[in-house]
Amino acid sequence: MAYDFKPFEKKIAEITDRLGKELSGVRTGRAGPAVLDGVLVESYGSRVPINQVANVSVEDARTLRIVPWDTSVAKEIEKAILAANLGLSVGADDRGVRVFFPELTAERRVSLVKLAKERVEEHRTALRVARDEVWSDIQKKERDGEMPEDDKFRAKEDMQKRVDAANAAFEQALERKEKEITS
Repeated sequence: MAYDFKPFEKKIAEITDRLGKELSGVRTGRAGPAVLDGVLVESYGSRVPINQVANVSVEDARTLRIVPWDTSVAKEIEKAILAANLGLSVGADDRGVRVFFPELTAERRVSLVKLAKERVEEHRTALRVARDEVWSDIQKKERDGEMPEDDKFRAKEDMQKRVDAANAAFEQALERKEKEITS
């Protein structure tokens, strides 16, 4: 009986997607709305993401334009971005808020690469946990007599191939991000 890896593959896809989102949130010298994904704004008594109270668009290579749907929220958006301590400059005008991305220093680039590596390692850990769960399940099936020993080792090899492929994808994502940060 072949082991069903569909739930494991789904878990790998979730971990990979989450890593992609987190790496896109690591700021580079270029303006990108994903940097503001974790910033919550006080609006009508609750804290919500900026993209739920305003349009966020890229104005040029180092500037974001935030146009709130309700102009009274502009000051709260400005405060929230400054409080998030992202190293961005913020300026309000009559149409909304502008977010300026300063040129990255060599020291800041090194710390951003380190942060990206930490994010990748966190996701590798999540992948190892998922792998251990699958391996425990495979061993249990073999102990319960649902799977012969040969199939157990075949399943272990298949599982490891999937893990290796996911780790290679993580490494490629990290290399892309490093190149983006250092250039």
